[in-house]
Amino acid sequence: MGDKTKVQVSKLKPGRYIIIDGEPCRITNITVSSPGKHGSAKARIEAVGVFDKKVRSIVKPTSAEVEVPIIDKRVGQIIAITPDTVQLMDMETYETFDVPIETGVEDDIKDQLTEGITVEYWETLGRIKIMRLRGE
Repeated sequence: MGDKTKVQVSKLKPGRYIIIDGEPCRITNITVSSPGKHGSAKARIEAVGVFDKKVRSIVKPTSAEVEVPIIDKRVGQIIAITPDTVQLMDMETYETFDVPIETGVEDDIKDQLTEGITVEYWETLGRIKIMRLRGE
């Protein structure tokens, strides 16, 4: 759980995920430059951090391998909300844990969180982010 794997650059697509500088990122754009006389084709990958929202980009040969996060998508129920954290209980394991509101909650749902509602959360690289509300 929360692991990573390797994928060839040529197999990546916008909307998929990649690890850049240790940060899981959602790919927003990929541009491939044609190879020169002796070089190989290069891909410029632009992505946005899942947790920090920072835009990052890297350039790699299309034949290179890059790390991609394995994202565990799970369902949890909000037990309690403090000014800084959301206490979440996993609906399968009944494990409870705190998620920091600043980095662990998707911006467009922060105002809609209330105790007792069910949410989808993602766990990757040892971190958790509440991504969306779930209809009952």
